[in-house]
Amino acid sequence: MSRFLAEKGLMPSTKPVVEMAQQVRSKASDMASSLVTSAMDFLGVPYKLGGTSRETGFDCSGFTRHVFENSVGLVLPRRSAEQANSPDLVPVAQSELKPGDLVFFNTLRRTFSHVGIYIGDNKFIHSPRTGASVRVEDIRVGYWQKRFDGARRAPAINGAAVQTTATGER
Repeated sequence: MSRFLAEKGLMPSTKPVVEMAQQVRSKASDMASSLVTSAMDFLGVPYKLGGTSRETGFDCSGFTRHVFENSVGLVLPRRSAEQANSPDLVPVAQSELKPGDLVFFNTLRRTFSHVGIYIGDNKFIHSPRTGASVRVEDIRVGYWQKRFDGARRAPAINGAAVQTTATGER
């Protein structure tokens, strides 16, 4: 498209488009980095059912909601299943995970009953359960691998375009 516009004299060259794309990619990467850094600041905060802050403690979805809202300004739904089904998030294959993606697990014999934030290198950060604190885990560990339900990405954070079909469906 940019070549067409350049050939028609509507745009000087494709270089500005490439530079703009790199700036968008860099900004998205910076947002993901900010989100992961923010999440790491909560290591050691105790789990609290229904908790939504450092002061009260966090449950899993309270943690992800707090981190997303306070680091990148994206307000997620309150419950993990609602986060997984949010129309603002795009499904991602486990093999395509990027830092800042939400990862979901079936830990209570129901789909999307647990959520964490992927931080890279097969690791994710989450608020696991009563008696534990926010911590980092390896997604390849058998417990987590068996319970992995899927992942979601906020397109603005990782610069992912939503794929659509010819009919405009996701």
